[in-house]
Amino acid sequence: MASGAHPIAAGLVDVPTVEGPLPGVLPGDPASPDISQTYPWLATDADLRERGYVEQEFHLSGNADAYTTTGELLASDVPYRTRVIVRRPAIQATFNGTVLMEWQNVTAGYDLDALWSTEQLTRAGYAWVGVSAQRVGVNQLRQWSPARYGTLDVTGGGQFMTDQLSYDVFSQAAKAIKASARPSLLGRLRANTVLAVGASQSAGRLTVYYDAVLPHLESVFDGYGQIVGPAPTRAGAEPVFQVLSETDVRSPVRPPDTERFRRWEVAGSAHSGWHGYNARVPLLTRDLGAAPTYTCARPPFSRVPLHHVLAAAYDHLTRWARRGVAPPSAQPLEFAPDGTKARDELGLARGGIRLSQVVAPRALNTGDNSGETFCVLFGTHIPFTQEQLDRLYPTHGHYVAAVVRADAHNVKAGYLLPGDARQNLIDTRP
Repeated sequence: MASGAHPIAAGLVDVPTVEGPLPGVLPGDPASPDISQTYPWLATDADLRERGYVEQEFHLSGNADAYTTTGELLASDVPYRTRVIVRRPAIQATFNGTVLMEWQNVTAGYDLDALWSTEQLTRAGYAWVGVSAQRVGVNQLRQWSPARYGTLDVTGGGQFMTDQLSYDVFSQAAKAIKASARPSLLGRLRANTVLAVGASQSAGRLTVYYDAVLPHLESVFDGYGQIVGPAPTRAGAEPVFQVLSETDVRSPVRPPDTERFRRWEVAGSAHSGWHGYNARVPLLTRDLGAAPTYTCARPPFSRVPLHHVLAAAYDHLTRWARRGVAPPSAQPLEFAPDGTKARDELGLARGGIRLSQVVAPRALNTGDNSGETFCVLFGTHIPFTQEQLDRLYPTHGHYVAAVVRADAHNVKAGYLLPGDARQNLIDTRP
């Protein structure tokens, strides 16, 4: 194993060894000494079979290179072993050809599939692959189920404790998608496009990857989705799409859109909103015994569906990567002269992508909050009083018409998919 930081030339990414799919599905006992009686961490509780999908877990192993955050090579050929979780169409006919490879977020101390959204991804036919690239997530897996995950290690036996191997490990997972060897992470499916996506802290890791490490590595991703987190500043060959909630926009100074970069900002939405929290509560209760609760300064968890905008963004990023068709630009959020976000008389943010939950509101949804631990990320949701609603909408028909107009505008602009507009209309029923 070569070591010592030094500049490097671009190198090929290795194809890792794939083992699996691993035995054991829900229900099971994560503490069982028999791996066949265990199940994957945070396995979805959605009925994937009904949607024509399967969920499978694999181990990946090989030798990875270690990099600094400035792109220097620290060591080469360091042994590692990790896991990936795959949710994909069961057959090629329902697969849209795009893999969303998510860098699992570990801010909470465990792997979190922050960007899995059952309805949107299965409706469109995406394959989703979650990669455990970081020490914190892998160590928690080892403790949670020694039988299933006890052999995993992404530190080179404790030599690299700040995720220096993570960039190459993530790259090798993509290389496994494209390899023809068996077993395959996608079964018999054939992928046309592999997109790297990451939320929050994981978007930060992808930013380092794109800016500092990728210039020294074979390009294995076709595009990058930087969600509720930073985006690269380097002008590279691969397109970069940054989507931010209202929470994440803190300055009126922004990078401009270019031929290879887009930035969208979504009014009223939160860094970590109701959709993700509500989906995770039963999974964390099952796998940890309880889900965390929070006491925030204001009622938490914005209900503005950022995941609706993400669904549209993934479609745009796929076309951009495949055919060079760039996504539409979007109006940014507005700022007041004092440097705070500009708000209307209801307290809603001005500017940005404005979904019908903001244009035709029934509650105050913002990206702001405060209080303990993660409250600052949850935004706010305060339902309007009946008196407020009566002033805004003299009849229920007025409300429905406002929702339809807003959604029609957003579908035409490319910020919303028709399937989510249909659901919004269904949700207007009294």
